[in-house]
Amino acid sequence: MTAATSSTLFPQGSTPGAYAATPRDADAVLDGLDPEQREVATSLHGAVCVLAGAGTGKTRAITHRIAYGVRAGILQPASVLAVTFTNRAAGEMRGRLRQLGAGGVQARTFHSAALRQLQYFWPKAVGGEVPRLVERKVQLVAEAAARCRVRLDRNELRDVTGEIEWSKVTQTVPEDYPAVAAKSGREAPRDAAEIGRIYATYEQLKRDRGVIDFEDVLLLTVGVLQERPDIADQVRRQYQHFVVDEYQDVSPLQQRLLDLWLGERESLCVVGDASQTIYSFTGATPDHLLNFRTRHPRATVVKLIRDYRSTPQVVHLANGLLSQARGRAAEHRLELVSQREAGPDPVYAAYADEPAEAEGTARRIRELITPVEQGGGGIPASQIAILYRVNAQSELYEQALADAQVPYQLRGAERFFERPEVREAGLLLRGAARGGSADPALADADIPSQVRAVLTTRGWTPEPPAGSGAVRDRWESLAALVRLAEDFAASRPGATLSDLVAELDERAAAQHAPTVEGVTLASLHAAKGLEWDAVFLVGLTEGMMPITYAKTEQQIEEERRLLYVGVTRARRHLALSWALSRAPGGRASRRPTRFLNGLRPGSQAIGARTPGGGGGIERGAAAPGGGGVRRRRGPVHCRVCGRALTDAGEMKLMRCEGCPSELDEALYERLRDWRAEQAGQLGQPTYCVFTDKTLLAIAEAVPGTEPELARISGVGRRKLDRFGADVLALCAGRELPSALDDEGDADAGGSHSGDPWQNSTEK
Repeated sequence: MTAATSSTLFPQGSTPGAYAATPRDADAVLDGLDPEQREVATSLHGAVCVLAGAGTGKTRAITHRIAYGVRAGILQPASVLAVTFTNRAAGEMRGRLRQLGAGGVQARTFHSAALRQLQYFWPKAVGGEVPRLVERKVQLVAEAAARCRVRLDRNELRDVTGEIEWSKVTQTVPEDYPAVAAKSGREAPRDAAEIGRIYATYEQLKRDRGVIDFEDVLLLTVGVLQERPDIADQVRRQYQHFVVDEYQDVSPLQQRLLDLWLGERESLCVVGDASQTIYSFTGATPDHLLNFRTRHPRATVVKLIRDYRSTPQVVHLANGLLSQARGRAAEHRLELVSQREAGPDPVYAAYADEPAEAEGTARRIRELITPVEQGGGGIPASQIAILYRVNAQSELYEQALADAQVPYQLRGAERFFERPEVREAGLLLRGAARGGSADPALADADIPSQVRAVLTTRGWTPEPPAGSGAVRDRWESLAALVRLAEDFAASRPGATLSDLVAELDERAAAQHAPTVEGVTLASLHAAKGLEWDAVFLVGLTEGMMPITYAKTEQQIEEERRLLYVGVTRARRHLALSWALSRAPGGRASRRPTRFLNGLRPGSQAIGARTPGGGGGIERGAAAPGGGGVRRRRGPVHCRVCGRALTDAGEMKLMRCEGCPSELDEALYERLRDWRAEQAGQLGQPTYCVFTDKTLLAIAEAVPGTEPELARISGVGRRKLDRFGADVLALCAGRELPSALDDEGDADAGGSHSGDPWQNSTEK
């Protein structure tokens, strides 16, 4: 079976299939938004940066922002340009805006928006027609390689094409490729000089044939706007307000285009999450997101951390994954707080070999899709996904699911609207819409009844056919169209069959497919932006996660973020598995991924844990002479279960008393002994040094730097100055000289003269 998305174009409520009526006025647009989402929606002036964790409702926040501005008369629909990275996301955004009463707003991908402008202004800027887009870039790269007398196998051809694309979005010309690639630490698939020659030949072939590729669309639009100020002014008069989704995925070239669209204005809202940066190999970088306040000092920053998608158990694992991360993105990670009821704990499973892992996964899915009355989970197959690191892993799972008689769909295979039965159904529905129903009894019928009548002539039946194969695939496609018609009719009372046909045309253009009833098989990269009730993350062994060719710290951290994206796709059920050997009877030499150390049962954490950022709002500096940054802090939540904390002791620990502790007991005892010695020197009770709760918090967090120690409640500036060096030394495992050994050199604050580490030894 082939791929379909797991969402619909129509705006959803808290559960799939729930559709809201169009809000009656601007104020009604804000109904149901949480405080941070409402802040996003009402901050319509100046630069706004929304840091939105997975499942926190970022699309809801920005679409309500646009709709509120339009409905309140602050924004003109035609003056707003919302850009994102996939046709599916753009189509979903347009659908939500239309439902909110903000039709007419342009929601497009960067390439689509640029191509539209290029086609409009090309005759004026250059003359003639825009060059034709090359249909198969890979074929042209293969011809360029042949002209350079370089033989590339299938994988090398794909990788060299990727290097050319990366070069163009980072604005690297062919002659500079070897130096820039080396400086960037890229693992070139061939000799860098060789790739540079292929790249140059590829560009010459395009010029000779008068064609352009997708990257050229952006480059040429940038060139026109730079060289023709009159055209740039015309674009800026048209678009007064910009919204950019998935801002962590912006490439340098896309940022350059955005800057030209904006000019000197700051009417910009960006949304992103540095912890979901997983496309750096394509030139994407979170630097633009992380540097937003530097470029826009007066910007309002809103952090969305309330996770409406996943249970506290799933969120706890996601937070734990990032808590051990390193690098700049990790420093800006968001600590998510689940807003859902508790669910089952994630399931960890080790299998003897890969076929056993696939069979075990299929068996568990069979149980989940079995109806509740038969003792199963009652979860629709379309709400279950198997996610893996590379597409080559799918074959075993396809076979295992087929053997278990579980329907499935491959995401990334044949596109839904390109299937023969879907194209044929579209033609029939278009004919029925133009000429009316052939059955007079259906003349006054509702849209779903008309669609069922048309599709019945092409093999659709209320019940699916037995078995699997092509007949079942065809039925699934037609059934998806029936469900889409039912959803459409529910969300658009009074709509006609012609309206549905127009909706299908828009969906086809956006490649926004309806739901097909089958388990989704997809790579972790392809799963970005989607969600399911149950997710199975498979093949989680060293060498696959992180992938073997991830060598540098930056590459390994991106692999960790990729696993984080996979975890946060799950709403309720999450399973993580690995195989100890590749084939039956093989040596059990494989190890589970290092990213689960300290998280899965029986493993120990490796490396420091980085504190996560809370939610809230930060307002930019006012005009000269005004105030600085103001913060509004939200409630304190347990970092384990997500419950709001009110007890002072629990708030200090950032967890409920009854929730599992990550206490380093040996460190806690060393801290207690040290505290007793300090209290004795001061002639005061031990709590005057640090309370028991503060010591517990230190022993759980194990801070490695002064800023990390300062974040712990109970460690103020005065105590940090007095005791900070000693506490950090103990946390690092260093022995401190006793007061007697110091011969009275220790002062009342517990610090030592000279180099505090000169007599210390490493444990």
